[in-house]
Amino acid sequence: MCMDKLVLLTNTTLELLTKTRSGETKFGEHCKVLASTNEIYDNIKNLDVNYVILGIPEDVGVYANLGNTGTSKAFEATIKVLLNIQSNPFTHADKVLVLGHLDFSEEIMAMPAFDRENPKELKKLRRLVDQIDKEVSDAIYTIVKAGKTPIIIGGGHNNAYGNIKGASLALNQSVNALNLDAHTDFRALEGRHSGNGFSYAYAEGFLDKYFMFGLHENYISNAIYDSLNSKKALNYNTFEDLEVRKSLSFKNELKRALEHIGKKPFGIEIDCDAIKNIPSSAKTPSGFSVEKARQVIHFFGKHKNATYLHICEAAPKKKQATTVGKLITYFITDFINANTKNE
Repeated sequence: MCMDKLVLLTNTTLELLTKTRSGETKFGEHCKVLASTNEIYDNIKNLDVNYVILGIPEDVGVYANLGNTGTSKAFEATIKVLLNIQSNPFTHADKVLVLGHLDFSEEIMAMPAFDRENPKELKKLRRLVDQIDKEVSDAIYTIVKAGKTPIIIGGGHNNAYGNIKGASLALNQSVNALNLDAHTDFRALEGRHSGNGFSYAYAEGFLDKYFMFGLHENYISNAIYDSLNSKKALNYNTFEDLEVRKSLSFKNELKRALEHIGKKPFGIEIDCDAIKNIPSSAKTPSGFSVEKARQVIHFFGKHKNATYLHICEAAPKKKQATTVGKLITYFITDFINANTKNE
């Protein structure tokens, strides 16, 4: 539990980012931070909080999947907004530890040295993702073992693997997952990247049942289609059935998904690629509305077995940072608000 890559959010940074205003109380004035990484497990366990926010500012997994980078910017954009929303009975700031972020700057700086067109170089690049996996799984293991609920922000969807593995090891059992996504991220075991976090977690026994909510039919390969329909542990619906043809009811599908994954601890994975016109590694002109995404988080977040929330793949440029920060902050507070009702 050394968490060598962890950079704590300090009180100094908290105060610099939180813009106080007379007559108001901001989130940053009531959330908790840690003073030291020493005895971090005990400190997290003994702190009177329910949620631990962890940033993963990286885009190595996306780059290794031959995708567009930029997901390393999402956590910074989010934390600037989150700390400045109101602290009130809806947001529960006093129950939140803003832990900090995992520093993968060395790995990010190493990315351009690899030629993605060269199979041998690509293999080496994907080994960098293996290193990131170890750090993410260790961090999530520590948080879940301490009895808290992680809220993981930023990075590529490669980090689903570390989330699932860390939670599984902490709970000493396989876990389930709900993924709001345009893509399955259940691709071949060809070296780690953002497109196969779930397939690796499944193959290694950390992931049990998996529901993919709102897949885009244009991006389901024949091989993956066959896999989805041959394994009972895998279940899904498509965006076209839900929102275009309307052959499936959104509310009924939420219930069906919960029936598939809700009987044991599960993670909630939100890929911003699934949301219409949101800056992401694979921005889509056709996707779920922000309100539908928030409803998904609320519905699954209120369940007793909701074990973590992961919001990934947002890739804001400078002018879009505040908008993306607001979006992810809504997702965070929706989850906390829904989940807190059941405590």
